Amino acid sequence: MNHSTSVALAAASAVLLIIGTSGCADSKQQDTKEVAEELNALKFEDNGRENDAKFLVEAAELSREEISLGNLAQKRSKVRHVRNLGNEMVTEHTISLAALTVLATAKSVSLPTAQTDDSRDAFRKLSDIASSSFDKEYADMTVAEHTNAITVFEKAASESKDAEIKAYATAALPTMRRHLEHSLECQKMCEGK
Repeated sequence: MNHSTSVALAAASAVLLIIGTSGCADSKQQDTKEVAEELNALKFEDNGRENDAKFLVEAAELSREEISLGNLAQKRSKVRHVRNLGNEMVTEHTISLAALTVLATAKSVSLPTAQTDDSRDAFRKLSDIASSSFDKEYADMTVAEHTNAITVFEKAASESKDAEIKAYATAALPTMRRHLEHSLECQKMCEGK
């Protein structure tokens, strides 16, 4: 990165930081995913690198959400198999998020620093649901998230021009598929109740 690009990036980051932290106390803070995407758009003029950054942001969002919902499932679930799924999500997505953070740092990609608005909404929805419906709803959400994640990771594995990002996505796919299988088993168990 040349000096003028670095200066422009630093200035843009400062402006975004000021905008994000200024205003009324009751104003809604900008979603951390949006902040990360805006910072990445400023950093990467190359469309391929920007797409890689979008993938890493989406993967981080997925892991943070699965960790949050998995913790909730461990507390609220009445079904051992669903609690085990929650534990698996927390453990494996924590590991995945750590590896992803190292990769993103190496690639100078900004990631969301906290749960996104969508992630908080999913948590609220699951928190507010009746105990009798919790297990099925959690299984349904986990199936939907991992079905989407597999599509996103397959695209990154096949289309990324960056060897390390491609390797990360490729290596994560078997785990994502296993999570989907486990989620489908839980979903089937909950439908039989």
